[in-house]
Amino acid sequence: MQHGAAWKAEGKLFGSVASVVIAGEKVLLFKPSTFMNESGKGVRAVAQFYKIPLNETLVVHDELDLDPGVARLKFDGGHGGQNGLRDIIRVFGGDTKFHRLRVGIGHPGHKDRVVGYVLSKPNAGDTDKILDAIISAADVMDLVVAGNVMDAMTRLHTPR
Repeated sequence: MQHGAAWKAEGKLFGSVASVVIAGEKVLLFKPSTFMNESGKGVRAVAQFYKIPLNETLVVHDELDLDPGVARLKFDGGHGGQNGLRDIIRVFGGDTKFHRLRVGIGHPGHKDRVVGYVLSKPNAGDTDKILDAIISAADVMDLVVAGNVMDAMTRLHTPR
């Protein structure tokens, strides 16, 4: 990672954590070790342990409805069928007020192929596009952390 994150496994938090400094602020990163559909367990454990309000949380997730290479920021909203988001919302009692970084992976074309699609590795071309989207998103995190989410959205959402 460009900010030099050193990950440490934390069993009681159901994942690994790292601390980095972005825009002069200490930022806690969390990578769950649970299955996607149990993401809420780790997010809740981290939020409670570090006393982080849900509305100051940014959840990064894959997004079928965006093409590979596209990343979008948003605040609030439903789960859109994404099981990790569904569980986070469930665990927080229906609260949807948190930031999301949606990383496009594309759609396989038919709903019956979605499960196999999301559980497989993307092809080489899509992998490169997805990594580029993640890099573009990382490049606007200084704005997000500084509270300039709208500027970050404009920069991230504007085609280059």
